[in-house]
Amino acid sequence: MNAVQSGVADVKKAIEDARTALKLYGKKTYLLLDECHRFNKTQSDSLLPAIEQGTILFIGSTTENPYASMTPAIVSRCRVFEFRRLSDREIEGALEKALTSRKGLYAYKAQVDKEAIAHIAQMSAGDLRAAYNALELAVLTTPPAVDGSIHVTLADAEQSIQRKALSYNKDAYYDILSAFCKSLRGSDSNAALYYAFRLIEGGCDPMNILRRLVVHASEDVGMADPNALVVATAALTAFEKLGAPEGLIPLSNAIIYVCEAEKSNSVILAMDAAKRAASEVRDDNIPPYLKDNSYGSRADKAQSAGYKYPHNYGGWVRQQYLPDSLKDEVFYRPQGRGYEKAVAETRRRKGMPDDTLPEPPKGRPHP
Repeated sequence: MNAVQSGVADVKKAIEDARTALKLYGKKTYLLLDECHRFNKTQSDSLLPAIEQGTILFIGSTTENPYASMTPAIVSRCRVFEFRRLSDREIEGALEKALTSRKGLYAYKAQVDKEAIAHIAQMSAGDLRAAYNALELAVLTTPPAVDGSIHVTLADAEQSIQRKALSYNKDAYYDILSAFCKSLRGSDSNAALYYAFRLIEGGCDPMNILRRLVVHASEDVGMADPNALVVATAALTAFEKLGAPEGLIPLSNAIIYVCEAEKSNSVILAMDAAKRAASEVRDDNIPPYLKDNSYGSRADKAQSAGYKYPHNYGGWVRQQYLPDSLKDEVFYRPQGRGYEKAVAETRRRKGMPDDTLPEPPKGRPHP
């Protein structure tokens, strides 16, 4: 079934047919629901009893995040498998097979240059359907020679997928991208701008650069200047709306801002430390006064009554929030630069523990 075209009545009929097949013939029914995120709550609820009773074996497929787009009751009863992007090599293999398959483009007897196949694979960004469409378009729109043969070149592939081939090889691409990232971290806006436009002029999608910029705004600037993330994400949104060439202006603006901002990697260090503690300790003994007191016994509610509401104490009051096994752990340490100076000063003014590091700690290894 397709969730776009099916309603509650269709679901009920499918379940009834499944029930009959199970009762009369002992046969279980698989219900494959494509675009399952398009089902609303009423439609999803009509499926739920049949899933719970085992009347149907439910398989849903979606391009959306099921945890955000589907009814939680359905998701909680399913196992979620994430399908990741295909590699360039996998796509190249599929395209070569399509040229020789009788179900594909075999009838055209087309010869496609390896550079053309590699370009289509790279520019399809892991989407085999986009790659198939580009290959088919290249074959169908390339004029045949006098003998009727079709020869697809790199230039034909560029036209079919509407992206110019990179004017450097893959190793050079990653080297330039690495130089761009390290120039951001090193606060050299001249170098970062040069490498960004070297990538763009070579055929790199500016969105790839903007995505890296958003990451570095938190990884290398972080709490030293929280506005860096705002500027970077605004530039990404602006480019999505404007495209090139106008969108390259906010891109350049964001590159300069991230470069010139104060740097701190305290966010990434805090994240790594918290993730490590969450995976290694796994202590769910939450202090009683932090638990939800809207349900439970009278004794439970009495325990939770010990919670100190910070606003009754001027905005902050000393109180344990972490479980006992982690109560002395410190994940976030302001590094005393940029905005983090104000964070450290606010902590001192409130009488909070001083976890400021005057000198930056050794960061995690970075490629």
